[in-house]
Amino acid sequence: MQIQPSIFKTYDIRGIYGQDFDETLAYDLGLAYTNWRSRELSTNNLSVVIGHDMRLSSPELHQALSRGLLDGGAEIIDIGLCATPSFYFAVANERADGGLMITASHNPKDYNGFKIVRDRARPVSENTGLTELKDLVLNRKFTPAKQPGTILKIDNILEQHIAYESTIAGFQPLKPFKIVADPANGMGGPYIEKLLALYPNISLIRMNWPLDGSFPNHESDPLKPENLEPLCQMVLGQQADLGIATDGDADRIFFVDNLGQPIEPGILRALMAKIFLAERPGAVIAYDIRPGKITPETIIASGGQPLVTKVGHSLIKEAMLESGAYFAAESSGHFFLNMEHGCYEVPGVIMIKLLQALSQSRETLADFIKPYKKYYHSGEINRRVNDPAAKIKLIAERYSDGQLDYLDGLTVTYPDFWFNVRPSNTEPLLRFSLEAKTPEIMAVKRDEVLQLLTD
Repeated sequence: MQIQPSIFKTYDIRGIYGQDFDETLAYDLGLAYTNWRSRELSTNNLSVVIGHDMRLSSPELHQALSRGLLDGGAEIIDIGLCATPSFYFAVANERADGGLMITASHNPKDYNGFKIVRDRARPVSENTGLTELKDLVLNRKFTPAKQPGTILKIDNILEQHIAYESTIAGFQPLKPFKIVADPANGMGGPYIEKLLALYPNISLIRMNWPLDGSFPNHESDPLKPENLEPLCQMVLGQQADLGIATDGDADRIFFVDNLGQPIEPGILRALMAKIFLAERPGAVIAYDIRPGKITPETIIASGGQPLVTKVGHSLIKEAMLESGAYFAAESSGHFFLNMEHGCYEVPGVIMIKLLQALSQSRETLADFIKPYKKYYHSGEINRRVNDPAAKIKLIAERYSDGQLDYLDGLTVTYPDFWFNVRPSNTEPLLRFSLEAKTPEIMAVKRDEVLQLLTD
């Protein structure tokens, strides 16, 4: 079928399977990747990690990708069904030259795609190779190798990954916890299960646990409040200490407190920044530009160096590698560590670090985070508009007396409220979020900007 160029996004490949692409893309991408990466490294012995999530189309794409890599002469390290953080770990741990993960992350069930990395799980985005790969694939500018490649299968990558993350987190004792977890039938289920099994004091209540790429209960995007609501209700009903949610490929993690209230990712990134700065005094801590003013305030108060970045997991990891930042977080639920062997998402480390902090404080989670709840957030709101650039220009004109920043979309700052509006990197949307000093100001200014975003 005809491959749609629009599936090549800012930092990955993503589209509707069977409509925008099919196995042809997977095969061509595998062959193009081996040509491209072999030229970069001047080698005929390229080692490539591949893995896939539980989406219904993933096994077929996995087979086609393998054929393309084999025809390109790659030495495949096949880790099979896995969470994306386990894939990143495998690339780094196996000292591979790169890798491709088949997943569409949090997108609806009809979607699928590819996350692509170099060695040490370094991301490939449109600025670091994805544009070149797009050209090779769409114009079929690739050739098979003279000698086909080989496959090595690794069946225990999750166990290896969990052992590594638990070491990074440290083995501090935990008090007893009752935890409700909802992976939305995605890859977070086995990941959470294995990690929390290391801690006998934890009672785990499972929701939507069996792997199912049709997502029979709800979408695998915890950023949407409606997808978190069942977890919130279960935490209250079970009188649990907290709730945990992950997205489809488990590279994002979200928490619900003991009162059944979702914790804003901006608050959690501030809390984790303080925790990691206690271990690495003076470290650079990166965070994306979306509102969450408590983050830079906490970093500065904790003696760290704040670094604001564009939105996007690949872009923030690139910024970490350039700056030497130790920890980074996105307000979409991504949390990263720059470790000796690689820089990538570590949701398991975040989970354990939070439980360790709670164990030491002896407070409930709701009380523990109360000092960080200084501002009032609109949440991320999406709007489909005919002309995103024109809308951003209109908003800039309307708020020209504020402080304007164009690092990623448009950020507008006033003394008592601030907001960001930007084009989505993965969907044809404008994404808007606003924060203010009072709930009244937040509501008024949110509605004011949304009116401008309405066609």
